[in-house]
Amino acid sequence: MTQEITVHGTVAEGFEAVREEFAAFVAGERDDYEGQLCAYVHGRRVVDLWAGEGVTGESLYGVYSATKGAAHLVAALLVQDGTLELDRKVTYYWPEFAAEGKGALTLRDLLAHRAGLIGTGTGFTLAELADDRAIAERLADERPFWRPGTAFGYHALVIGALTGEAVRRATGRTLQELYEERIRAPYGLDFHLGLPADREPRFRTVQPMLPTAEQQALLDGLPTGPHTLAAIAFNRHGAEPTDLEGLLNERRIRAKGPASVGAVASARGLAGMYAAAISEVDGKAPLLKEDTLAEFGQIHSAGYDLVARAHGSFGLGFQATADTWHPFLGAGAIGHSGANGVQSFADPRSGLAYGYTRRRFVFPGGAAPENDRLAAAVHRAALAGD
Repeated sequence: MTQEITVHGTVAEGFEAVREEFAAFVAGERDDYEGQLCAYVHGRRVVDLWAGEGVTGESLYGVYSATKGAAHLVAALLVQDGTLELDRKVTYYWPEFAAEGKGALTLRDLLAHRAGLIGTGTGFTLAELADDRAIAERLADERPFWRPGTAFGYHALVIGALTGEAVRRATGRTLQELYEERIRAPYGLDFHLGLPADREPRFRTVQPMLPTAEQQALLDGLPTGPHTLAAIAFNRHGAEPTDLEGLLNERRIRAKGPASVGAVASARGLAGMYAAAISEVDGKAPLLKEDTLAEFGQIHSAGYDLVARAHGSFGLGFQATADTWHPFLGAGAIGHSGANGVQSFADPRSGLAYGYTRRRFVFPGGAAPENDRLAAAVHRAALAGD
């Protein structure tokens, strides 16, 4: 017998249709569905909903590549400060990076997934994936898989480590330390790059995908050779192939918070971070000035992604969210999805900041399909209220 899942939480006046849309989606889901939805408009929280047995608005989930949004918000702040310069060569900050023909690559091209440095020929261990310094040290000596700057491909498990090493060389601080001091702690965000032990009881273990027979057939038809670019980028080719679905269930990953995939957050934390990036929140000025936001939101790489073997587009560190996921958003929207269905973004033109979490991996990976209807409902309500 199917058990009805109750939707909890609140919406502001004018956003009642968002609750209805969320409830309609949840009603069609499996009994074990868990998820959260949160949104801010012009710095004010207008949607705060959750559903699932044992879930609250404070439950924490692994957010996988949505981590990259936090990592590159730090990079944007350092560019805004003048500490990092986008058109400097990476070697200006990190001389060892020059090995194997990488010496001409700029920081701008690195952040736009154009380095060709998607992994190593022999793969990473789990201990290395937990440690951005270890990843960076390995990659400094690696030969790129394409000529740097000539094409792009998703640096799925390593882009945060590469950005983070440039940050560390320029500041003497880790990216995680700067994120904590400048972003997470001042706003009290439940979005952690390194989950403290005392918050572990709020973490909901990741549940694996349950594809239908038709979906499984599609997955079985994907190129799976051990030396494809996708296999290398997702570390499926070495002595310790990565189980992506189980990665955030490893305490060592959650504890260290590697800047590509290791963050733990609630939907409130995701949406709150993007709200702080673009809007005044609690009397604090937006983290990013308009010109910085425009620079990082401008599309730098678009077209055929060599790793995904499909169309993709990136700004600087962020996905170009309007092109990649939600075309109804304004130009210059920034954000990043997560492999388990998580979605998070900021749309500066409408003032919307959005966060969505879910516990179970969803086919085919990346922002879950329900985000199309949920994000559209929030966006319509935000525009109607302007």
